[in-house]
Amino acid sequence: MLTKKKINLRLISQILFFIIIAAITVNHSLAEQGSAVEAVPSASIHAVCPFGGVVSIYRFVTQGSFVQKVHEASFSLMVIVFFSAVLFGPVFCGWVCPFGSFQEWVGKLGRRFFGRRYNSLVPRKADRLLGYLRYLVLVWVVYATAVSAKLVFSTYDPYSALFTFWTSEVQLTAVAILILVILASLFVERPWCKYACPYGALLGLTNLVRPFSIRREPSTCISCGKCDRTCPMNIKVSESTNVRDTRCISCMECTSKSACPVKETVELTAPSPRRSANEAE
Repeated sequence: MLTKKKINLRLISQILFFIIIAAITVNHSLAEQGSAVEAVPSASIHAVCPFGGVVSIYRFVTQGSFVQKVHEASFSLMVIVFFSAVLFGPVFCGWVCPFGSFQEWVGKLGRRFFGRRYNSLVPRKADRLLGYLRYLVLVWVVYATAVSAKLVFSTYDPYSALFTFWTSEVQLTAVAILILVILASLFVERPWCKYACPYGALLGLTNLVRPFSIRREPSTCISCGKCDRTCPMNIKVSESTNVRDTRCISCMECTSKSACPVKETVELTAPSPRRSANEAE
């Protein structure tokens, strides 16, 4: 019962935030037509994306002005997301981000077709190398947005296209990328998160310093590989004692509460002075 409860908690979180974001953005479109639902908040997709706050702060620091179309709410979201990430890793990616959740749900169709081959169709070395592309995207987005003072990435953003594809606000380039991501999700789990998401790349760096980390206990590990197969980001959890991979999205799917059949073998652990000393050695 405990395992099911843990898995359902994440799914409930994903569905809840997906519905919230969808409702807010749809109501924003209705508001522009003069038919908004008063009981539902109304804001553009840019207002509910914390990445807008990141690039706008960079613009302010370097040039003294903010990025156009960035809602003040994005700054609040950015602070909350970063605070949680510094402590627990990219929780936003694994539990909240509606586009990440959408890719997972599409991927369930691919998993039915390919079975255990799903999410392993890309060779491991190629998968690892492709993962660095999102850092190139991150650098380009921050620089181009800061220089132009406009949300340059909105032209290509599939996250935005997912919630605005029926409006005049959507860009055809973004729709095309969204379609490609949907198709890729049938073969690879979370392809956008793995290879192109600039915000995921930024949050992923917090895995290097997070005090609450995912640890594997070698003495009780039976090397069954279930944690590896369950990880949506293709991290070899079975080869790590302390998971510090920048691709980790803190989804907790590899832990003993979900995938690992041995209790207290793969878990989210609190910082310990003794453990830190051992790792330093």
